[in-house]
Amino acid sequence: MNSAVMAKNPVTLRVLGTSVTLLEQLRLRAERDLGIKIEYLLHSVADAQRIAVMEPESYDLYDQWFHNIDFVWPARAIQPLEISRLHHWDEINDLPKLGTLIPGGKPGKGSVPVNRLYVQQDGTLSGQPSGLISMLPLTHNADSFAWRPDQLPAGLSHEEESWSWLLHPAFCGQAALQDDAAIGALDAVLAVQGAGLGEFADVGNLSLEEIDHLTGVLVRLQQQGHFAAFWSTPEQAFALAEHHQIGIQSLWAPTWFRHHFRQSGYRLATPREGYRAWYGGLSLSRCATGEIRDAAYAYLNWWQSGWPGAVMARQGYYISNPERSRAHLSAAEWDFWYEGKAATEELPDANGKPLIARGERRDGGSYLQRMSHIGVWNSVMDEHNYLVRRWHDFLRA
Repeated sequence: MNSAVMAKNPVTLRVLGTSVTLLEQLRLRAERDLGIKIEYLLHSVADAQRIAVMEPESYDLYDQWFHNIDFVWPARAIQPLEISRLHHWDEINDLPKLGTLIPGGKPGKGSVPVNRLYVQQDGTLSGQPSGLISMLPLTHNADSFAWRPDQLPAGLSHEEESWSWLLHPAFCGQAALQDDAAIGALDAVLAVQGAGLGEFADVGNLSLEEIDHLTGVLVRLQQQGHFAAFWSTPEQAFALAEHHQIGIQSLWAPTWFRHHFRQSGYRLATPREGYRAWYGGLSLSRCATGEIRDAAYAYLNWWQSGWPGAVMARQGYYISNPERSRAHLSAAEWDFWYEGKAATEELPDANGKPLIARGERRDGGSYLQRMSHIGVWNSVMDEHNYLVRRWHDFLRA
């Protein structure tokens, strides 16, 4: 869509999502580049998901994660995107299209993005390529946990990092988890299985009996005082570390960089069981038509134009077509964020402020290494509602 034409009769594009990607810096630049008005509708993850499902007339684009497709697609809240209108589709790498960056690689368990990417003729979603998709793949990452070396027992100091450390007695009263059932439970599943306290057929999709076993283990630990806190926002996770309330906690990778966890004495784990990964993107409301729909496609293409991906890289996120963003990053930035090399100079955050010290290296290695070491993708389990109830029982124990 021609931005000069749009500027004469600017439409307002409403984007529903969270603070993860709805950044004022991006909104202002997109308005300038596209000649349209953009309104960001910022909500918590749960509220954004509810609005997306129940009120598709209140937004034009939904900025969220692929596992949320399992809610909005069955509700007919979003409409398919036409690949023919996505200018940079061919630049998107194989991770969202095939499930892995390495031919023959394992995609991990859980809600693998490719399995809900392509829209079939009967309206179902699968990994079979077609001309329509449910969501444009954009930002993604691999998360794990942060821990303090000075609190690690001598017996673990030479072992490979493991999610099981979240449950180790040495961290009793000093462990923290993310409180959202859909995310925190996956961290807990990996921890329980890694510690030998349970076996799960599919860590991304538990049966009723497995949910009962998982929450039973967690309730017993909670009653023993093992967990010091549960956090819902990155800011809360940072506050726990800043005040030295915890020795180990599940953590989102960008929070690690933004709040300088390394300088506070923490390490970010590369778990032997694999990371918990997630993939974000944009979906189109079923109510978007005409010039609003045209503006939405313009915004989708803008997101993959290079500059937005560079902004996200400086926060620790990856973009689906990274080579186009490479031109907007310095050689030192590219080497640090995507190649896993030591920073050859001080690197800035998205606002130009110092973020990465010279000599610092990204934990887990390169983009290829990190996104090829996935244990589970963020998921919506078949028994999601039951999991939520039992998870809340655990939090209240």
